[in-house]
This record gives sequence, C-alpha cells and structure tokens, in this order.
Amino acid sequence: MVSPRNSTGPLAGPHEARQAELIALVACGDQQALASLYDATSRLVYGLLVRVLGDAATAEEVLLDVYAQVWRQAGRYSGARGSPLAWLTTIARSRAIDRLRSGRAEQQRTEQLDVRTFEARSGTDVEEEVAARELGARVRAALSELPREQREVIELAYYGGMSHSEIAAATGQPLGTVKTRTRLGMMRLRASLKDLDEGDDD
Repeated sequence: MVSPRNSTGPLAGPHEARQAELIALVACGDQQALASLYDATSRLVYGLLVRVLGDAATAEEVLLDVYAQVWRQAGRYSGARGSPLAWLTTIARSRAIDRLRSGRAEQQRTEQLDVRTFEARSGTDVEEEVAARELGARVRAALSELPREQREVIELAYYGGMSHSEIAAATGQPLGTVKTRTRLGMMRLRASLKDLDEGDDD
C-alpha cells in the first residue's frame, strides 16, 4: 500500500488559486500536476478517511481511489461550486462511505434475509430515501446562495467532517474568522430552510 507523502499540509488561503490551477492541469492530462496536488492535500484527505473508516490500512487504499477519481474527473471541477479543498474532501467522504457500504453489503450477503421483514419495510425505506434526497437537494441549493467564504467553511465541516481548528489550519484563516463565518452561514441556512422546521411542527 502507498501511504500519503509527507507534506506541510494543504495549500491554504492565497494558494487556493494554485490548487485550482493544478486541477485544471490534471484535467489536461498532466501527471506532474496530479503529483503536486497529492503532495499538497493528501495528508488532510488521509486524515478525513481515517476518521470516517476507522482503519488506517483501508484509508490508504481509499486514498488512492480518491486521487484516481480526481484524475478521471478533474474536468468537472468548478470553482463556482466550492474551493478545491472542499471538492477533494467531498470526493473523499463519498469514496469512504461507498467503502463502508460495500463492507456492510458483503456482510449482509453472508446472513440469511428475512423476506417478510424486508417486504414490510421496503416501501417505507423507499419513501425515506426519496425524502432524504429531496432534503439534500434543498440544502445544496441553500448552500449555493451563501457567500463563498461562508459556503466553504460549512462544506468543509459538513461534507469533510472537519472541526473549526482543522478548517482554520487547512484554509489559513484565523480560528475566530472560521467560527464567525460558520455561524453566519448557518444562520442564513436556517432562514432559507425555515419552512422545513415549520413543516415538522405541524
């Protein structure tokens, strides 16, 4: 297995444009740009994977999957939808969750299914999944309306599972600034999604 290279951590603050430039070069097939992006961000991505997966060896495997996906999908990155770091952590979180689900699926295949219970629950499960997807779409739409600096910290916290201190270290922002932007962003989100809370009260 390949462990993440030693680095000083992700490029921060003023260097965000450099990360975006590297992604653009990766989209053009530049392998050296991918290596540079890996050097700059892999430690943070690896840390996130370890937290989600709870296993260092599995995290190393998924880390390679993350950057393989970056290589394939770099052309899809858009700075208008979030920072390079937020994009990377979103990919990492998605790959980690996929690995967890595949592990559970393998375990389930070794167990005997209770068909009656499955049939009784299937309709409810589908309804819950549809509702969850609709809620996710509403949240993403509300996020897109936030100022970029507020959206970035909330994406890193929500999709990346990062603490305020980790976000401050990753972006080069003062801890107080991160907390303030998060607080303001969450206030705006609550206002945008207020009707959902009112619906729950009915």
